[in-house]
Amino acid sequence: MNKTLEFVASIHAPRSVVWNVMLEPSTYAEWTSAFCDGSRFDGSWEQGAKIRFLAHGGDGMSSEIAENRLHEYVSIRHLGEIVGGVEDFTSDKVRSWAPAYENYAFADAPDGTELRVSVDVLPEYEQYMRDTFPKALERLKVLCERNATP
Repeated sequence: MNKTLEFVASIHAPRSVVWNVMLEPSTYAEWTSAFCDGSRFDGSWEQGAKIRFLAHGGDGMSSEIAENRLHEYVSIRHLGEIVGGVEDFTSDKVRSWAPAYENYAFADAPDGTELRVSVDVLPEYEQYMRDTFPKALERLKVLCERNATP
């Protein structure tokens, strides 16, 4: 059974900058390297689009963008996993957690943007996410604030 974890980051940059830095391929790879070196995505952030989140070796998650409201909200629906280049949507392992959601809400704050994240995790990954997500969000904050400086 999935558990939903929540994280909040205060970033001294406009929502548009946070959005762009978070989703642009090169900066996405930088902030998500906290989870796994070589992290990348293949696909589109458009609502309804298929997107794959991949580690350096090509394993990862097969997902779709459940919702996308520019500079406000993006919801990722994880549907399966990729192992050895093969997508799995039907194994007992995958059916035990899928779908799982990863949501990002962007709100104006007095000093920039408040980014609220909720992510569904299996119990065996809960501590890893509690330890790693704040590190990833700190990397995102640094990148955003660097990009917001004139």
